[in-house]
Amino acid sequence: MPKRILVTGGAGFIGSHLCRKLLETGADVIAVDNLCTGREGNLADLKENPRFTFIKADILDPIELPGPLHRIYNLACPASPVGYQRLPLETLYVGSVGVSNILELALKNKARFLQTSTSEIYGDPLEHPQKETYWGNVNCVGPRACYDESKRFAESLIINFAKVHGLNAKIVRLFNTYGPQMDLDDGRVIVNFLKQALSGESLTVHGDGSQTRSPCYVSDLVSGLILMMESGEAGPVNLGNPEELTIIDLAKMIKKITGSKSEIIFLPLPKDDPTRRRPDITLAKQRLGWSPRIGLEEGLRLTIPYIVGKLKS
Repeated sequence: MPKRILVTGGAGFIGSHLCRKLLETGADVIAVDNLCTGREGNLADLKENPRFTFIKADILDPIELPGPLHRIYNLACPASPVGYQRLPLETLYVGSVGVSNILELALKNKARFLQTSTSEIYGDPLEHPQKETYWGNVNCVGPRACYDESKRFAESLIINFAKVHGLNAKIVRLFNTYGPQMDLDDGRVIVNFLKQALSGESLTVHGDGSQTRSPCYVSDLVSGLILMMESGEAGPVNLGNPEELTIIDLAKMIKKITGSKSEIIFLPLPKDDPTRRRPDITLAKQRLGWSPRIGLEEGLRLTIPYIVGKLKS
């Protein structure tokens, strides 16, 4: 029998891709989103699918859904600095009250639960690459703290809730993800550079560009989420692409791929911006048989038509 699956944050960038992939497996999918950062347009192509349902709702309120649920993917949370700094209290509440509500829903339905945590819990890491055993280097009162601490609290809540109630709960820590359906105004580096390069604007590099990121294409990330859900692992497990590069090299790559003549300019580095970010994915490889397949240049080329279309619309 096809599974009935709930995806919270289903109208977001990653959530919408996950909904689409789950429908391809034959599942019935319910997407819940309050649209504070997600966009219903991300799901437009799914509206006519009889196995798909979209519900506008906020997980800060208890959610009642008729019928059984077999799997719950919890992706509900502002995920970009622009989003969570605009909604700091909502971000903190969604990692506490919101997660608690969805855990109770999972318990009621005896559903498997998967939480998307983040590499941001490692802060500006003193360990490189970052293993799941690393406790992090986080400023708990800094400008990014509402997101970092929301996710850190959520992990502790989930682990203890699962222990007390016997819930099958899982945690993955997502690293920098990119691809079609990114919000062009979310402030993250790849979408910024692509938008600037394709518009003929200057590419804005914060700091000297020596800080690193490890971008993962969204389809690779989604496959990791599904493998984790269907595995016997509880986590936390890192999901990301260990192909690390500097921000300045990323800017140069995007200029080359797009054929842009834009200049590169340098701006001050935001407070607490991580200087290095690269996942150790040994656990994902060993326990899930997962590793990313799409390299950065290929992923950027797959993303460019979406950015071009959004700039023209």
